[in-house]
Amino acid sequence: MQTDRKTDRKTDRRPGQHRRTAGLVTALAVCAAWAAGGPAARAEEPVTPTLTPTTRFYVEPDNGAARQAVADAAAGDTDDAARMTRLAALPQAAWFTGGTPEQARTDAAALGARAGAAGQVPVLVAYNVPGRDCGLYSGGGAASSTAYREWVTALADGIGDGPAVVLLEPDGLGALPKDCAGTGDPTGELTRARLADLGFAVTALKQHPRTLVYLDAGNSQWRAVGDMAQRLIDAGVDRADGFALNVSNFQPTDHQTRYGGWLAKCVWFATQGPDWGRGHTDWCASQYYSAAAPNDGSPGNAVSADDPTTWHWTDAWYDQTVGQPATTELAHFVVDTSRNGKGPWKPAAGTYPDPETWCNPPGRGMGPRPTADTGQPLVDAYLYVKTIGDSDGSCTRGTTGPADPVYGVVDPPAGAWWPEFAHALARDAEPALLP
Repeated sequence: MQTDRKTDRKTDRRPGQHRRTAGLVTALAVCAAWAAGGPAARAEEPVTPTLTPTTRFYVEPDNGAARQAVADAAAGDTDDAARMTRLAALPQAAWFTGGTPEQARTDAAALGARAGAAGQVPVLVAYNVPGRDCGLYSGGGAASSTAYREWVTALADGIGDGPAVVLLEPDGLGALPKDCAGTGDPTGELTRARLADLGFAVTALKQHPRTLVYLDAGNSQWRAVGDMAQRLIDAGVDRADGFALNVSNFQPTDHQTRYGGWLAKCVWFATQGPDWGRGHTDWCASQYYSAAAPNDGSPGNAVSADDPTTWHWTDAWYDQTVGQPATTELAHFVVDTSRNGKGPWKPAAGTYPDPETWCNPPGRGMGPRPTADTGQPLVDAYLYVKTIGDSDGSCTRGTTGPADPVYGVVDPPAGAWWPEFAHALARDAEPALLP
C-alpha cells in the first residue's frame, strides 16, 4: 500500500463505532464457523467430482486474513478488521512449494480431509518444478527431475480419491529454462526435461479421476497465443483438464477470458482441426495480431497486448479460420482473479529503470469472487490463487535497493504475509468487499 494513503484509524473515532466493533466480534465468530464448514448438516452435503455452478471451494479457517482481522480488531482498526474478516471467509488456494515427498503426501491428505468434512473442494498449487522462476524472487524447486517426480507422485497420492483442483507449476511453461536470462539452456536439455516433468505430473495427478488438473499458461501480457499453445501441447494439455491464466498477476478478467478462448482454439486448430493446420500453432493469430500489420511476435512489436482495440482482428481470424468447435472439444481454463480488480499497474514512463509491474504494485485490488458459476462456457472457475496479502518479493524497480522506491521500505520476501499490502488489496477490491 502506498505510504501516503495510510491513516491512523486508532484515533479515527466516529459515531456508531462501538456498535460496529460489537458487530465485528459477531462477524468474526460467524466467519470462523462458516470457514470451518458450518453446521453438521451442511458438511454432509455430497461433493461433486467436477466443477459445477454450485461447487463450493474450500476455505481454510486458519489463514492470514483471519489472523490479521483479530490483530486489526485488537488495535481498534475496525474498518480493516471487517474487510479482513470478509476476506478470511473467501476460498483461496493452498500452495505446495517443496518439502519431502512424505510431507507433500501428508499435507495434501490432511487438506483433503478438512475440505471433505466441510463439503468443499480444495484448490492446490503445485510449485516445485526444478529451476522454477528462473532462480529469481521465487526461485527454488526440486533438486532434480527424479526428485520432482517422486514429490508430485506423493502429492497426487495424498490427494487420493477426493475431489480437488490442482494448478500445475505457475510460470512453468511461460518461463521455460530456454527463456531464462544468463546461461539459459543452450542445448535445450533442461527445457526438454521441464516439459517431460510437467507431462509426468499431469499423468500422475490424473491417476486420480476426481482430480482436475490445469497447466499454467501465463497471461495475455506474456507469450503469444501460438507460442503458448505449443507449450501446452508439449506439456500434455490433452491429458489435463485445461489450463490456468493470470496466476499471481493483475491482468483484467475479460482480457484473460478472451486470450484463453484463443488459446483453446489454437490448440484445437493444431491438433484436431483441418489437416492443413495440424502441427501449426505458429499460424494462429495472437494478441499481437493485426490485419493491418500482421504480427504474431513478442511484446513490444507493432501491436500492444494491453491495447485490445486491435483484438477484433484476432477474433475475426479465429471466426473465419477455426469457427466454433464444440466446447467439449476445446480445452477449458480457470482464471486467477485474486488481485486484478483494477487491472495492471501502469507507472509513468521513465519513473523507474525497471518498474517490475508484476511485483507488489500499488493501488491494485481484489477481483471477482471465487466461483465455478462464471457464465463463460470455457471458463471453469474464477479462483483466488495467489494468497491475498503475500508479498511477491523484495522489489527494487531496477534501482540499487534494497528498499522498494514505491513504498520506501524493503518489501517482505516472496510468500511472506504483508499486512499493509493485504489491507490495500482489500480496500480497493472491485467489487467492494464491504457495502
